[in-house]
Amino acid sequence: MEKYNQLLLQNRAWVEQMLREDKDFFNKLANTQKPEFLWIGCADSRVPANQITGTQPGEVFVHRNIANMVVHTDMNMLSVLDYAVNVLEVNHVIVCGHYGCGGVRAAMGHKQIGLIDNWIRHIKDVYRLHQDELEAITDDKQRENRFIELNVMEQVYDLGKTSIIQNAWQRRGGYPYIHGWVYDVANGIIKDLKVSMHDDSEMPDVYKFEKMRRV
Repeated sequence: MEKYNQLLLQNRAWVEQMLREDKDFFNKLANTQKPEFLWIGCADSRVPANQITGTQPGEVFVHRNIANMVVHTDMNMLSVLDYAVNVLEVNHVIVCGHYGCGGVRAAMGHKQIGLIDNWIRHIKDVYRLHQDELEAITDDKQRENRFIELNVMEQVYDLGKTSIIQNAWQRRGGYPYIHGWVYDVANGIIKDLKVSMHDDSEMPDVYKFEKMRRV
């Protein structure tokens, strides 16, 4: 119980620190939520969105799951995306993976873990798409790192395939922008993969929706 209680003590200390810096901090926080960013990241405890980007509460809307996946049947992720894009009107959606991702590593192997095997199957599908490139890399660590990058890139593309994003692009003139990043746990640095989308110009036609007619 000692570690559990320590969290509560640390919460009190954090509140006191915030109030010393700004006595109205919590009043302002309670009355508005207007983040600029939606963060879709990995559930890994070493990759907290606010800390690694130096942002405060209220600045980043966050969704996390195993290996930062954008699965088109995941109602949890889609609900977060819909709220962030259509209610909060975020201007940027960031998919952030990280080197040393256990989910990606598991997808490279054959070991059964349990229920999570069904989730990891989605990551394996990304491997299949890029199998030739990945298996041409002889160094295991380099292959894993490249797989992590490719997985992030595919999730960026998968966001662009959603009706939520495509309708927002039409309605909001190209917003939100979608970006792909990878965080290095070993040095704390975020790598911008330079993969970004703000329209469907590079998307295969089969994924494009007709413009929604408003009644």
